[in-house]
Amino acid sequence: MDRLDAMKVFVATLDEGSLTGAGRKTGRSIAAVSRAIAFLEARVGVPLLHRTTRSIKLSEAGERYAVACRKLLVELEEAERSAAGERSVPRGTLTISATVFAGAEILRPIVDAFMDEYPTVNVRLYLLERQVNLVDEGMDLALRITHLSDSSLVAHRIGEVRRVVVASPRYLTTHPRIAEPADLGKHQVIAMDHMGPTSWSFPPLEGSSVPRSISITPRLVINNVRAAIASAVEGHGVTRLLAYHVAPEIRQGLLQVVLADAEPAPFPVHIISPYGRLSVPKVRAFVDFALPRLRSRFASLAKEAATPPAKAITTRRAKVFTA
Repeated sequence: MDRLDAMKVFVATLDEGSLTGAGRKTGRSIAAVSRAIAFLEARVGVPLLHRTTRSIKLSEAGERYAVACRKLLVELEEAERSAAGERSVPRGTLTISATVFAGAEILRPIVDAFMDEYPTVNVRLYLLERQVNLVDEGMDLALRITHLSDSSLVAHRIGEVRRVVVASPRYLTTHPRIAEPADLGKHQVIAMDHMGPTSWSFPPLEGSSVPRSISITPRLVINNVRAAIASAVEGHGVTRLLAYHVAPEIRQGLLQVVLADAEPAPFPVHIISPYGRLSVPKVRAFVDFALPRLRSRFASLAKEAATPPAKAITTRRAKVFTA
């Protein structure tokens, strides 16, 4: 059996999440897919996958082997295009990573428009609540909303995003005033699982260089942004999200920003790629296409999030809680 062909089947199995899906993608039977993986396992001498009737999971050796396979197949694809004289034509499969909300709500419409403009380019859009290692995982690009630390990547600045604490007008009129971060201890909190479920950080007080860490005891911890927004809009508590998450709700007056004077520094937003990838036509074409659209979209969302609601909100002041 051809080793490169078996690697393609192996990677397809990982991408599709099952032997059946890999069979559909590669035009092979399940038995043929299984034989290809067994062939690779025999060559490396260790199991690459743990298989059950319902799922597959990479072994520790399989994780390392998958990274090597993806890199090799990407390099092979580029070499073939170069030899065929197609480096000036965007084509092939573009792989992009983003967080779930930003990818679905902001990046996905731009990807759709890009594919309409470039019918010879296919896209794999991975929406994940973790930072992807672009090189090791064979990704072309990522939309990253955080401070960057990896100097081996090429970054294109798009804008910045505030972290805001919000609650509904109904909640704020029936609960103690929130004048400073410490007041959050008196409130029902809706916390995002990946954004600090037990403490929230705020800038230092004047004269100090130590950021304030406010312990919270959430009534609800959740891992879905849409669900957290819905609970906050319905008046079930205070939550902290990125401003673009709640821009429409703020503009419509469904949510109100509190503690605006105590917001941390905004997160920068970038499109990033490994060095050298911009020379690949499909990557260069997408960056040129997406950057102005992403900058416009994030700027628009920032304006929405800064728009005050139509009605002023008066919070109830209980004597014991007045600031």
